[in-house]
Amino acid sequence: MSNIVNITDKQFAKDIPTNIGSATLYQIQVVGSRFETVHDVKNLGTVLITTESKQLLSHTLISHVLLNSGFTVFHFYQAEQLPSLESYDDLISSSVVESLDQAIELVSSKAGVTVDYFTVHKPTSWGFSTGSELALVHIGSSFSDLTSVSAPVVVVRANVLPLNLEKFYQVLPSSVKLVSLLEQSPRKPISQFSPLLLDFFSDRSLIEHGITKISSAKVAPEYTEFSKLIQIVSENLQGSDLPLQNVFFGDETVSEYTTEEINKINKVIALESSYLSIIDQLFGSNGLTFWNQFDAKNADEANPQYAYGKYLYSKERRAELFELISESLKSPDTHYITPKINRLIELLQNWLITKSNASLDEVVTILEDSQPTATSTELLNSKAELYANSNWLVTSDSWAEDLGNSGIHQVLQSKENLNLLVIDNDTYGQNTKRTKSKKDIGLYAMNYGDAYVGSIAIYSSYTQMMSTLIEAEKFQGPSVIVAYLPIDSEDDSTLDILKNTKNAVETGHFPLYRYDPSISNEDDVFKLDSSVIKDHLKNFLDRENKLTLLTRKDPQLARSLTHSQAKSVTEKISNKAQSSYNELLASLSKGDISIYFASDGGQAENLARNLGKKLTQLSMTVKIGSMDDVDLETLPTEQNVAFITSTSGQGEFPQNGKKFWESLKNAGDLDLSAVNIAIFGLGDSLYWPRLQDKHFYNKPAVDLHKKLTTQFQAKELIRLGLGDDQDSDGWKTNYKPWELELFTNLGLDVSKSVNEPAPLTNEDMKIQSNFLRGTIVEGLNDSTTGAISAVDQQLTKFHGIYMQDDRDIRDARKAAGFEPAYSFMARVRLPGGIANAEQWLAMDDLADKRGNGTLKITTRATFQLHGVVKHNLKPAIRKMNSVLMDTLAACGDVNRNVMVSALPANAHVHSQVSESAKLISEYLLPQTTAYHEIWLQGTDSEDDEGTNWPEIFSKRKEGPKKFLVAGEAVQDVEPMYSPVYLPRKFKINITVPPYNDVDVWSSDIGLVAIIQDNELVGYNVLVGGGMGTTHNNKKTYPRTGSNFGFVTKDQVHIVCEKVMLVQRDNGNRKDRKNARLKYTIDTLGVEVYKAKVEELWGQKFQPAVDFTIDDNVDHFGWVKDETGLNHFTCFIENGRVENTAELPQKEGFKQVSLYFKSRGEATKGNFRLTGNQHVLICNVSDEELEEVKAIMAKYKLDNTSFSGLRLSSAACVAFPTCGLAMAESERYLPVIITKLEEYLETLGLRHDAIVMRMTGCPNGCARPWLAEIALVGKAYGVYNLMLGGGFHGQRLNKIYRQNLKEEEILDTLKPLFLRWSKERLEGEHFGDFVVRVGVIKPTLEGKFFHDDVPEEE
Repeated sequence: MSNIVNITDKQFAKDIPTNIGSATLYQIQVVGSRFETVHDVKNLGTVLITTESKQLLSHTLISHVLLNSGFTVFHFYQAEQLPSLESYDDLISSSVVESLDQAIELVSSKAGVTVDYFTVHKPTSWGFSTGSELALVHIGSSFSDLTSVSAPVVVVRANVLPLNLEKFYQVLPSSVKLVSLLEQSPRKPISQFSPLLLDFFSDRSLIEHGITKISSAKVAPEYTEFSKLIQIVSENLQGSDLPLQNVFFGDETVSEYTTEEINKINKVIALESSYLSIIDQLFGSNGLTFWNQFDAKNADEANPQYAYGKYLYSKERRAELFELISESLKSPDTHYITPKINRLIELLQNWLITKSNASLDEVVTILEDSQPTATSTELLNSKAELYANSNWLVTSDSWAEDLGNSGIHQVLQSKENLNLLVIDNDTYGQNTKRTKSKKDIGLYAMNYGDAYVGSIAIYSSYTQMMSTLIEAEKFQGPSVIVAYLPIDSEDDSTLDILKNTKNAVETGHFPLYRYDPSISNEDDVFKLDSSVIKDHLKNFLDRENKLTLLTRKDPQLARSLTHSQAKSVTEKISNKAQSSYNELLASLSKGDISIYFASDGGQAENLARNLGKKLTQLSMTVKIGSMDDVDLETLPTEQNVAFITSTSGQGEFPQNGKKFWESLKNAGDLDLSAVNIAIFGLGDSLYWPRLQDKHFYNKPAVDLHKKLTTQFQAKELIRLGLGDDQDSDGWKTNYKPWELELFTNLGLDVSKSVNEPAPLTNEDMKIQSNFLRGTIVEGLNDSTTGAISAVDQQLTKFHGIYMQDDRDIRDARKAAGFEPAYSFMARVRLPGGIANAEQWLAMDDLADKRGNGTLKITTRATFQLHGVVKHNLKPAIRKMNSVLMDTLAACGDVNRNVMVSALPANAHVHSQVSESAKLISEYLLPQTTAYHEIWLQGTDSEDDEGTNWPEIFSKRKEGPKKFLVAGEAVQDVEPMYSPVYLPRKFKINITVPPYNDVDVWSSDIGLVAIIQDNELVGYNVLVGGGMGTTHNNKKTYPRTGSNFGFVTKDQVHIVCEKVMLVQRDNGNRKDRKNARLKYTIDTLGVEVYKAKVEELWGQKFQPAVDFTIDDNVDHFGWVKDETGLNHFTCFIENGRVENTAELPQKEGFKQVSLYFKSRGEATKGNFRLTGNQHVLICNVSDEELEEVKAIMAKYKLDNTSFSGLRLSSAACVAFPTCGLAMAESERYLPVIITKLEEYLETLGLRHDAIVMRMTGCPNGCARPWLAEIALVGKAYGVYNLMLGGGFHGQRLNKIYRQNLKEEEILDTLKPLFLRWSKERLEGEHFGDFVVRVGVIKPTLEGKFFHDDVPEEE
C-alpha cells in the first residue's frame, strides 16, 4: 500500500517527514533498543510499541485497522520482519474505528489476541515486599533482567502519547508512591528533562493517585547491574525532595552524537533564546524578570505555571514591603539608624508615590551603610521585590495547547500586568490535530478583550516584532505574544528557518497582527501586519477552524453598578474592538444562526451557549442572547434561529423571555416565512401531576412553536424538541438526537469532532482553589462589574458569602441597559448564637452603612447581612471581625455554625452546652489562611477611623487561622478536610431536653444533651439528618438523624470529627444532589456507618440515654434563671430585624445594646439568637430590668400578642435576593397566616401552636419537612402542601397536595382545621391528628418520604 512507510529507527530519526500524512502507517524497525524516537512523534499520531514476539501480530493488526480508519500510526517493533496479514484482509478492510481503544477491542475479539496498554511484572526477589513503594516504568526497552527485580515493572506497550496515565494508574499497584522512569539510550542525555518525565509532570492527578516523587534515568543497552540500579534510584527518590533527573547507567556509545551534531543542538537552543535576548535588550536596563528559566534546577521551576505562582508571590511581597515602608515612615527614627535619614525619608516617600526604580539604588546604598534594624534588614533581604520590573513568562506552544485549562487562561483571567511569550516551533506544512488547536492561542486571548495580543516572527518582520514587544510591555494588563520560530530538525540552517517563516506568513499559516483593546481609534485596535493574510484570511480561518472564537462573553456582564464616564469610554473601546474583529470574520462561515434562550436557573442558557460553541466549531457564524434580546423588526431577516427555553411558574416563560413572548403575542402581521426555526424546551412531565395541570409541561416551547409556525409561517428547521427531567438521562435523552438532527439539517459534517469540555464541578473548583483563594481578590478589585466569577461565587460561600441580585428589579434594570443589581449576603459564624452589645451594634451599623438596612436572624441562629455591594464587602467583613465575629465556614462544604438551645431558664447548663458548641466549631474550623489573607491582612482605608483592627485580628486566639510561614512560602494544610473539603455542607445542632428549638433531628449531627443533677454529662449523638430535596426527584429526600448512642462531653468534639471524616471519605462527590451525609448513611447502612466512626474514634458508643422532648418552638416572654438574671424572648417574624411603623424593632435592639454598653463591666447583658429566628435579650439584672423594659415597650420588642400559628412559624428569605427561590416565602408567609388565623380564631384555636413553615424552594433552609404544615415553593405563587410533621420535630411530613395557589391552600387547610377542632384528642397536636385520622400517612424514614403520597383528587 502506498500509504505504508517501512523505515529503520535511525533513518526515521533523521528523516521524520515534514508533512505527516493524515492516513499513513509508519512501520519503524527499532535496531539496538533505541526507542527515543517514540517521543519525537508523540503528538503526531497513534503510537504502538512492540518488544515481544507475542505482541507482534496483535499490534500489526491494530496498526492496519487504524490505517484503514484514516489514522496516522507509528508502529515501533524490534523483530526481524513483520508477520503476514493475508488471512486478516477481511477484518482490516471491513473495520472502521474511531479510537485506539476501539481498534484494540476489535482485534482482541475477532482475531483472538490480547493487547495491553501496559504490562506489569510483579517483584519476585531481592527482599522487597509485593507492597513496594517503588515502581519502574519503561517504554519498549528489552530489559529482560527487570522482570525479576524487587519492584513492580511497568512496560508501555500501546498508547496515544502523551501517555494515557489513567490506564497506567489502573495497573499500578496501590502501594506505589515513587516512580522511576527508565529509557534505553546509548548516550548520555543532553536535555535536562526527558519527554517521558514531562508527560508525567503534565498530569494534574498525579498526587491524587498517591505518586509523590518521580525520577528519570537513561540506561545503556548493555547494562546488566539492575540490583545496583534499584538501589540508586530508590535512594535518589527517598533521600531527596528534588531527585536527580536523567541519571545515566552504563557506558556511553560516544559515536552516537558527534561534536557537529551537538553544536547543531546548541544552535537550536540559541535560536529559541533569540527572542529572550531581544526582550533583554529592550527592557533589561529598566528591570526585567523572566519568571521561568531554561536552566532551572527542577522541572517545577521551569514550568510556567510554577513561575506564575512565583510572580504572584513576589507581587504580594512587594505590597507587603509597601505597607512596611509606609508604616516605618510614621516614626522613621525608630526604624532607621543612619546619618542620612532625611535623604532616606525623601527617597522612600518618593518611591511610595511613584514606585519608580530610579531612586532605589541610592536607598539600598544608604540602608547597607546604616546600622541594622529589623526594618532595614527586612528591606535589604527583600530588595529584589522593591524594583518594578518588566515581567515575562516564556513557554512553548505545547504548554498552551489545552486552552481551556492551561496557564494561558489563568494569566488572562488574572488581569495581571504580565507578559507571556509563547514560542511556536511548528513548521509550515505540518498538519496535526495539535497544530490546529494550538494555532488558536492568539485568537483565544483576543476573545478576552482585556489583553494585548501579538503575533510575531523574527525572520519575517523585525520591525513589527519590536513594535509588538514594546506595545505589549506598555499595556496595563496581561499580554500574550505568539512568537514563530519553525525548526524542523537540528540540521535546519538559518536559511531553512527563514524560508519556512516566509512560507508560513505569506500563505496564512502564521499571521502577523497586533491587538490592543486600550486604543480608542477603532481602526488601530486590531492590526494585520501581513498583507497577504488579508487576501487569504478566509482560507486561514477555514483551515484553522478559528470560528470558535465568535462566542464572546456577554457584554452586559462588564457593566458596573454606576456607569461613570471612564467606564463608558472603556466599554466603547471594548465594543469597537469586538466589532472590528467580527467584521473580519463575518463572511467566512458556512451559515448564520441565532440562538436565543429563556432561562431562570441557568440550564437553558448553558445549553444554548454550549450549542453555540459546537456550531461555531462546525464553522457557522453564531449569535447568542436571551429571548428578550430579540429584535422583532430584524427577526424576519434572520437565516436560522434556534430557541431554547425552560419552563417557569405554571407553564410560563422565564423572566428573560417574558417580554419577548408578550411582544410576539402583539406582533400582528409579522412575516417569518423566510426564517428557519428550531425550538427545544426543558421541562418535567411530573412537575404538574394533576390532570388539569398537565398542559403546563414544556408549555413555553409548545406555545412558541405553535405561534411561530402557524401564525407567522416560520419554517421548521427541525421538529419541536422537548426535554423531560423524568427520562432516564433527564432532558439529555431527547436533546442529544435533536441536536444531531439539527446539525444534519443545517448541512454540517456531523462526523467532525466537536469538543465539549467536561463541565467544571464543585470538586474541581475546590481542588483548584488553592485552599479557597481562587481569584476572589481579583474579582473584588474588578470595578467593571458588581459581580464576581462563577467559580469565585462558589468559593466565597466557604468564606460565609453568597452573591445575589435583587430579583424585584432585575427586569427593569435590564430594560434600562444595566446589569442585575448584584450584591452579597454575609453570614456570621456565631457558635452558640450568643452576641454581646458591641457585636450587635456593629451589625446594626453595617446594616445601615453597608447593607440593606435590615438584619436577618437565620434558622442557624446567627446573623445574615444582606444587600452588601461589592466594594462594601471587605469593609463589612473586617468590621465583623473587629468585634471578634467572623464569617468563615458559615457556608460551604464544611461544618457550619453550631447552634444550641436558647435555654433561658438554666444559666449553668446553657453555659456548658454553649462551650461545647464553641469547642466543636473551633475544632472543626477550616485551617486555610486564605480568609485572613483576603479579608483581614494589613490595614484598609475603610476601617473605622481611630481603630487598629489589624492588631485586634492578630491577637484573636480563635477564628480564622493567620499565616503559617515556612521559610518564604505560605504553607496551607487542611488536616481534617483535605484540599477538596467535604462533599457537601455539614451541620451540627445541640438541644437540651425537653426543648428542641434547634430541630436536633434535622442535621448531619444532632446532639441531645444529657443532664444529671443540673450537670452536663454528655450527649446522645443523632447522625444523618438533612432537609434538602429536589422536586420530583425521588432519589432526594429529607431524613431525620439516627441515634448512634451516648458519648461523654469531653469526647463530643472528637466524635463529631470522626462522623465528619467518614462522610468526607464516603460521601458522593459526583452528584451534589446525593452528597449529603443522609444519603451516605443510607447507602452504607446505619450500623456500617456507626462502625466506621467507632473505628476512627477507637471507642464504642455507649447505649443511648432516654430523653423526652416536648416541642420544637420558642417560648416567648420573661424568664428568670437560677442566678437571678432575667431573659426575654422577642418575637421576630421570620427573623427580619427591621424598622417599620408598626414594629421599629431594629432601633429597639440598638437602644438596648447602647444601654448595655453604657454600663460597661457592670452588666452581663447580651443577646441569644434562636434556630426559630427569634432573639433573646439575656442576663438582665433586676437593677437593669426597669430600663430595659422601658426601651422594649417603646420600640415594641415586648409584643408577643400573636396567634399560636404565627408564633410557631418560620420562613426562609426567598425573593427578592435568593437566586434559588421559585416562590415567595419570608414576605408571603405572614400574609397567608393572617388569613388562616382569622379562621382559627372562629374555631377557638387562636392560641394553639401549629408549627407552620414556608420555603421558596425545596432546599429546606427553614426545615419545612419537620413542620406540621409546610408550604414549599414550586413556582411563583404556587406551592406544595406538606402535612403530618411531628410537633416535637421528630417526624417528617409528607406531600399532601401539589401545585396549590393561595385560594386552594386556604380551601384545603380550613376543613382540616375544622375537623381537628372537633375530633382531636386531649392535647393532640395538628400533625399527630392528621396522621391518626388517616389524612396523611406517617413518614417513618426519610427514604420512604415519597411513598404513600395521597392521590390527587
